[in-house]
Amino acid sequence: MSYWQGKTAVVTGASSGLGFAIADALAARGAKVVMAARGVEPLQQAAERIAGRGGETLAVPADVTCQEDVEALFARTIERFGRLDALVNNAGRSMRRSILETTPEDFQQLMELNLIGLVRCTRAAAPQLLANRGHLVNIGSLAAKSAARWVGAYPATKFAVAAYSQQLRLELGPQGLHVLLACPGPIARDEPRDANGREARGAEQGGLPASALKPGAGVKTRSLRPEKVAADILRACERRRGELIFPPAARLLFVLMQLSPRLADWIVRKTT
Repeated sequence: MSYWQGKTAVVTGASSGLGFAIADALAARGAKVVMAARGVEPLQQAAERIAGRGGETLAVPADVTCQEDVEALFARTIERFGRLDALVNNAGRSMRRSILETTPEDFQQLMELNLIGLVRCTRAAAPQLLANRGHLVNIGSLAAKSAARWVGAYPATKFAVAAYSQQLRLELGPQGLHVLLACPGPIARDEPRDANGREARGAEQGGLPASALKPGAGVKTRSLRPEKVAADILRACERRRGELIFPPAARLLFVLMQLSPRLADWIVRKTT
């Protein structure tokens, strides 16, 4: 029997990209999946695709930046399935903009989605997850470990997600909560989108290199298949790992950042 058989999971940003792949993988392994996203029609279509393959899903339109939507999302989850065993905080977006063109308002808006929305969902889910020794998966990015050029406020928001994930592990891990920070590089996609499946905003800004408008802002690494990343994330949950980085070789850069920031900056310039 699958580890996920009979468990209930909420996945935000689940209508496309990595979020959809994770929801699909959970359903294929016997989990009951609550799929949340802002777009009603794409969300319903995504849920129907999984249901057509025999998965049990519930589509709940929700904006994670709205507290009322978040509360309704988890209330409907418990009303329908009676429990919650996993939350995947996947909703978010990237941007393309030079750092001095990125305004305080840009930082505020992106932080509200990428971090504060994640905090809202985590707080709402925590009582159930703690009671069931459940899983909390926060989708970060390679940008959660190393900043890059031309992506505006994005790295600052993802660094914050990494710090929040560590705090959760330190404080709530001993109480039974498993917290996984997943940091993928560019996800394979038909059109340029960010790691969470949304089109990168801010790409309309002029003066950026053409490479900056590519997935991952032009990072020189092979795009990842969302299905493979989803499978690795679920396997890491089963083993209760604390962190995943895709590709694993990127860890070498992150170690270098601590030893020699100047050398690490040189490598980032050369590889993006």
